[in-house]
Amino acid sequence: MANFAKSHTPHFSVDVYQNAYLPEGAREVNAIVTVTSTGGGTTGGVPLPGPGTVPHAAPGAGPDAAVVVMVDCSGSMDYPPTKMRNAREATAAAIDTLRDGVRFAVVAGTHKAVEVFPGNGALAVADATTRWQAKDALRALSANGGTAIGTWLRLADRLLASADVTIRHGILLTDGRNEHEKPEELRAALDTCAGHFTCDARGVGTDWEVKEVTGIASALLGTADIVADPGGLAADFTRMMENAMGKEVADVALRLWTPQGSRIRFVKQVAPAMEDLTDRRTEAGPRTGDYPTGSWGDESRDYHVCVEVPAAEVGREMLAARVSLVLPAPGGGTPQTLGQGLVRAVWTDDMVATTAINPQVAHYTGQAELAQAIQTGLELRKAGDEAGATAKLGRAVQLAAASGNADTAKLLSKVVDVVDAATGTVRLKTRVAEADEMTLETRSTKTVRVTR
Repeated sequence: MANFAKSHTPHFSVDVYQNAYLPEGAREVNAIVTVTSTGGGTTGGVPLPGPGTVPHAAPGAGPDAAVVVMVDCSGSMDYPPTKMRNAREATAAAIDTLRDGVRFAVVAGTHKAVEVFPGNGALAVADATTRWQAKDALRALSANGGTAIGTWLRLADRLLASADVTIRHGILLTDGRNEHEKPEELRAALDTCAGHFTCDARGVGTDWEVKEVTGIASALLGTADIVADPGGLAADFTRMMENAMGKEVADVALRLWTPQGSRIRFVKQVAPAMEDLTDRRTEAGPRTGDYPTGSWGDESRDYHVCVEVPAAEVGREMLAARVSLVLPAPGGGTPQTLGQGLVRAVWTDDMVATTAINPQVAHYTGQAELAQAIQTGLELRKAGDEAGATAKLGRAVQLAAASGNADTAKLLSKVVDVVDAATGTVRLKTRVAEADEMTLETRSTKTVRVTR
């Protein structure tokens, strides 16, 4: 079945799921906000290519976009030698997936960052000729040097800033730890790049640091994953590039207004993956804050919003928060409101109403606990605390089973022997493949959506 390039701006909707009823004196209001983007156009457009094919989309068939692919070329990429070859093939597959008219560049990353293509401090414009030239330039990629990922990101930022486009995106591949710069240098680079472009990060093999790769993706509002077998890189790069080509709108923010006396306790993306946005708030007016959500195509995401309101007596009702989806205007003008929803609070003495837990809120509270249980359990396992690890990973198995998160349950079964999923009774496996443990840790924040 063909994938089609999008041709016009999608429509956004905002739906709020909550139990608005509170007992007298209660102050915490929880709501799940579902944001859905549709109508970007999946029919009547231009087919996006499959792996190894050259697209023929006309310029303007999709939104204007720029992409920089950052390929680890450190010395460790030569062990085994097939790893570097797989990285070249994956980058070529990603280049084949570019639409005509998209700006792009390839960066070789070691202890420094080097432009592989086009190599003139700017970006090439994708067409049949530049795609061929870029793939020819990939032959020069070789493994030699260290790893300083912050330099790769800073170069990508400079290249992407040179293009006047709507969508700016990076794809980053690494196979090792960031050993040739200090952690604070990488953190500073991420702080510099945040809000400038989104970035998907991939770790290939098993010699990289999970928290580094997931931290890059988190800071730049992209995805993170493991490709344990380098042979799977081409398919993964193709999927990432197809996803980037499907983005329609960038820099969308979740804007929350609260009345006098109320405050936002937290804002978290809870689907398709957990991401705490609370500390990324930027003030947008009196009692109003914006939380970044990055770029959007045709997709749906869920957010958990928790608001603290003033205590009130039975019979009172108030607007706890107004949720808007906004798109900044060029030049700092009035932003465009793409959708809006309301979070309410109603105080009542009806025990049945106040004790009912909204299914969406309950589900994602469980998914958050699941992610935390996995991460804590794996840390305890590495520290040699078998009893603590067994308890946490057992709880994770129980939560995964109860919520229908089959993918996570499958990953857990490679780390523990499940005796009874319903009660969370498990035994730690004596031998666990490093790739299986890293996959579980990397994907621990991926959630399953609630059945409405």
